[in-house]
Amino acid sequence: MRVTVMRVLRAELGLGLTEVKSVAGQVLEGAYSGTLPEVEYLARKLRGAGVDAVAARPDAG
Repeated sequence: MRVTVMRVLRAELGLGLTEVKSVAGQVLEGAYSGTLPEVEYLARKLRGAGVDAVAARPDAG
């Protein structure tokens, strides 16, 4: 699954291999942040690649 996430992130964000490894770790831990439309877009792309992904707002407080 990590490789699939990395492939989607590289294609959609245009990141290099070193950068995408870091971002993939954040995505898999649920710590990746961005605007809601950006995160929803990535979640759709990940779901299209077979990864169970959900865009969620962090809890305030």
